[in-house]
Amino acid sequence: MVCIVQHDSRPLFFGINYPPETTGISPYTGAMASGLARRGHQVRAVVAHPHYPDWKIAPGYGQWSRREQIDGVAVTRVWHHVPRRPAPLVRALSEVIFGVRQACARWGRPTAIIAVSPALISSALVRTRALLMNRKTPFIVWVQDLYNLGMAETGQGRGMAARVIRSIESWLLRSASAVVVIHDRFADRIHDDYGVPRERIAVIRNWTHLGAFPVTDVEAVRAAYGWSDDDVVVVHTGNMGVKQGLHHVVDAGRSAHEKGESVRFVLVGNGAQRDDLVDRINSQPTTTTILPPLDDRAFADILQSADVLLVNELPGVAEMCVPSKLTSYFASGRPVLAATDELGITAQEVRNAEAGLTVPPGDATALLEGAKALVGDRDEARRLGENGKRYKETVLDETFALDRFASLLADLTAAAAGKHSAKPETMIKIGR
Repeated sequence: MVCIVQHDSRPLFFGINYPPETTGISPYTGAMASGLARRGHQVRAVVAHPHYPDWKIAPGYGQWSRREQIDGVAVTRVWHHVPRRPAPLVRALSEVIFGVRQACARWGRPTAIIAVSPALISSALVRTRALLMNRKTPFIVWVQDLYNLGMAETGQGRGMAARVIRSIESWLLRSASAVVVIHDRFADRIHDDYGVPRERIAVIRNWTHLGAFPVTDVEAVRAAYGWSDDDVVVVHTGNMGVKQGLHHVVDAGRSAHEKGESVRFVLVGNGAQRDDLVDRINSQPTTTTILPPLDDRAFADILQSADVLLVNELPGVAEMCVPSKLTSYFASGRPVLAATDELGITAQEVRNAEAGLTVPPGDATALLEGAKALVGDRDEARRLGENGKRYKETVLDETFALDRFASLLADLTAAAAGKHSAKPETMIKIGR
């Protein structure tokens, strides 16, 4: 796809997560913004100070407001309260404060506004200001997670709170000029659950935010971490939150210890559940260990030095998100073990890529046996890893995503300027 860059294009991104955060949706927001800037768009972003997944503002940040240039993007950071433990109520209050700060910031004269959800509440506040002061400016909601569905699947929202969140999410999605989602299943849910017309939904897949993986000295890396040649090393990376259900991984490590199995489970990252996981690891012997977040080189090294890469989800989580770690997992060439709902998005993605094995979530024994099964046939493990790399290169490609997003921006801004009418078939072509 070839996109003609409008030199007066001034997209404005709003999101709570942005680089230098390395986990979750931050790398995608940052890469999309900087990718558009490289193509000649005058990109701005109004975002929070880096705080995720630690839930603590990073050293050197925390000013009331701060401006910086990151990869060609003019970034404005606004302070908001970051709860140390993001329980639903305090997290909602945090988002309200953040949304007010974003709505009160200087927006300039954007030609398109992109709100990244989550955060949902702050995106809704941004939408409110846009309707009051930028009504004719195209407004895009870029959905990385389905908020209301996530609360339901993790048991964090019931009753009145759930109804309020659903109402906010429904209004935000229905009022947008276009909704960008990262998977076809999201498009189906948004159309079926919220009544958003298909022609206003575009599917643009996420991609790996890492460059080409460097050549890794696997023996040296494994030795540095104390892993022997006989150890089966299962690595999980990213956020340690409720929806990951990582206490089941600690239990799988405990089962491995009790059975004398040489299977190590390694959790890399940080998050709201980290302290609880440490307590669980220290309470009884387990082969599960925790490592802090890694820089890009160390991250690539550990992925390529593992035997198996793990996606673990809480039982009941099926439709709320597509784990961002999968794009990096596929790029590494290692087989994937997904402990997840067999009918959910994650399982479908692993099957589509033919890159691994799925086991039931919340079952420590199944998790341990799945890891052993993947390494029991080295040729099959190698084949699955190569399939994942091929899927990343053909389906989860950054250039395709940038082309599609740039084309969507061009269509919407041209339609807003009265140059032509946006055609439903064009939107579907962009999305799928």
